[in-house]
Amino acid sequence: MGEAFDFIVVGGGSAGAVIAARLSENPDIRVALMEAGERPPERELMPAACASLQLDPETDWMFWADPGKAGLGLKERRMRTPRGKMLGGSSGINYMVWVRGHPQDFDHWAEIGAEGWSYDAVLPAFKRMEDLVPSNEITIDQAAHGTGGPVGVAVRSPMIPATRQFVEAAEAAGIPRGDYNGKDRFNLAGVSSAHQTNTRQGRRASTYHAYLEGEAEARPNLTIITGAHVTRIVLEGEGDTLTATGVEYRDVLGVSQTVHASREVILSAGAIGSPQILMLSGIGPRRELEAADVACRHELSAVGKHVKDHPFVPMTFHAPGIGVPLNEIGLSMGPDVLRAPGGPLPADPADDLQLSADLIDLKAEAERRLEEWQATGSSLVASSWNDASAFFSSGLGADYSHDVQISFMAGGVDVGLLSGQANMDMAMYANDADAVLGPAAENVYLIVQLELPRSEGEIVLLSADPFAPPSINMNYYADLVDLKVMVAAMRRSLEIMAHWPGNDKPGAWIAPPELARKHGHVAGERPSDALLENTALHFSHTTYHISCTCRIGHVVDPRLRVLGVKNLRVADASVMPEITSGNINAVVIMIGERAAELIAMDHGVRLRWMAHAEAPQS
Repeated sequence: MGEAFDFIVVGGGSAGAVIAARLSENPDIRVALMEAGERPPERELMPAACASLQLDPETDWMFWADPGKAGLGLKERRMRTPRGKMLGGSSGINYMVWVRGHPQDFDHWAEIGAEGWSYDAVLPAFKRMEDLVPSNEITIDQAAHGTGGPVGVAVRSPMIPATRQFVEAAEAAGIPRGDYNGKDRFNLAGVSSAHQTNTRQGRRASTYHAYLEGEAEARPNLTIITGAHVTRIVLEGEGDTLTATGVEYRDVLGVSQTVHASREVILSAGAIGSPQILMLSGIGPRRELEAADVACRHELSAVGKHVKDHPFVPMTFHAPGIGVPLNEIGLSMGPDVLRAPGGPLPADPADDLQLSADLIDLKAEAERRLEEWQATGSSLVASSWNDASAFFSSGLGADYSHDVQISFMAGGVDVGLLSGQANMDMAMYANDADAVLGPAAENVYLIVQLELPRSEGEIVLLSADPFAPPSINMNYYADLVDLKVMVAAMRRSLEIMAHWPGNDKPGAWIAPPELARKHGHVAGERPSDALLENTALHFSHTTYHISCTCRIGHVVDPRLRVLGVKNLRVADASVMPEITSGNINAVVIMIGERAAELIAMDHGVRLRWMAHAEAPQS
C-alpha cells in the first residue's frame, strides 16, 4: 500500500511547482510533488548557459517533432523539441523572456468558453507572481505589475547597446516603445521594448528557485519525489463514477511504486507530458489508444489534439562593431567554458601550470568576469541574449491580438546552436557557416515569430510503453494564411533593420545561399515574397511554446477538471484554449497560480496569500 496524500501534483515544472508550493502553504494539507528529473544543476542559474541545458538527457526530455510543411532545411526534416526535465521544468531551460501576452488574448479565452479566464480575472495572479525591479531601460505600466512576489522580474545588466538600437529602429519603423506587459499592448501600431526577464540579480528565477527552493521544500507537509517517472493515473470505477485515486510511477531504481490521493491528482506534466499520461491511463481518443494497445477507460477525443506553437524563422545580419561575438560571452562564463576540446585552455586544470603568458591573462580575465557576475549579477551572461521584442499585427491573421513578434539577439548564436539545438543543415543556411557563424563573428539575429497560428498539430500515443515518446506533429503552415503572415513578418523585420540608428549599421540579411540562387536574389536587394516563403518553409523552428493539447472546453472545464473523471485536473500550457501572443512561460506560471486558487476554493483550503489579501490595509 503506497503513501497517501491530500493532493498529488504530477510534474514539478512551470505550473506544478507553483501548485505544490501554494497548496502546501497550508500546514494541514499533505502534498506530494512528482518529478521525473532532479534538482537543477548549478549552471541553470546562469542565464547565458540556457542552451547547454538542452540536448542534456539529465535536464531535457529530448523530444523530436515533425514540423509539417516546414523543415525542408532541417536535417532529416526532424525538429528538436526541448522540454525541461527537472524541478522548475521548462522554466529552467528556456530563454527567460517574461511576456504575459495581449490582454485581449485572455478576453478571447473567456469569449470561447473559458469562464473565469478573462484579463481582469487573471491579472491579480500575474501581479501576485511578480517581484519587478524598476529599470530606466524600459517603460513600465506600474498599475499592471506586482512587487514582492516569488518570481524575480528584471532587465539585463549591462544593457547591450545594440539592444537599445533595435528598439530605436523598431520605433523609427512605426512600432512605438512601451510596456508590452501593460496597457501599451493595446496600441494599434504595436509595442517594442527591451525584455523583462524572469531573473533576480542576474540569475534565473525558475519556478524551482521562485517557489520551492529553501522554505517550501523543507515543509514537512510537502513531499518532493524526484526521479519519479509517472506511468499512469490510477483510476477506479467506470462511467460516471470514474475517479482518479492515485499515481503509479517508476522510481530511480526502476521499481514500480504507487501513491494515493484522498482529494485530487493534478496533472502538470506539460503540453506533451500531460496528454501522454492521460492517454497511458486510458483517457483519450479511443481508436488511437486501442491502436497503441491501451484499454480506453474514458473517451476524450481532444486529448493531444489542437497543438499550437509559435514557429520562428531566424534571420542573420553581419554587424561588425554591433554584434557581440560568442568568444566574448564564453569568456564571461568563466575558465571552465574555455577548456579543451573546444577552447584554448587545457582540459585538465592541473595543466594550467604550463600556460603561456597570454593564456594566463585570458584565464584571469575569465575568472574576473565570472566573479563579477557572482557578486553583482551584472555581466554579459546575465541574460539569454534574447533581449528585446517588437509586437504588432500583420493585418492578415487574427484581429483580436498581435499576430507577430520579432525578437532581437545581439549575440549568443553560432553554428553549434543552429546545427545542434535547432538541427539545421548549415550548408543550406550559410556559405562557410563556420566562418559566418563562428565564435569570432559579429552578427545580430532576428527571431521572427508567428504568434497566432491557425494551423494545429497533434500528439499521438504510439506505444503503451510509458518510456516511449509520443508522436509530435506540429503541422506548421497547414493553413496557408500562416505562411502569408510569416512572409509579412519577415518583410517588416527587414524594414526595422533598414531604420537602424547611427553611423554603424548591420549589413544586409544573409539569405540562405541555395535559396538565394534559386530565386535570383542578390545580397542587399529587396527579396521576393517567394524567397521569404521558401526560407520559412526551410528554416522555421519551434520557439518551445507548445500548448493547447488538453484545452479548456474540450478536455478540461474552466476550473481545469478533466471532463468525465472525478478528482483529476490538468494545469499547465496544455489547458490554454488558444495560444497567447508572446513567450508563454509567464502565462503557464499564472495558470499554476490560478489552479492553486481554484483547488483551494473547491476544497475550502486557505492559502497564505489569501490571508494577506484579506488583511486590512493601514
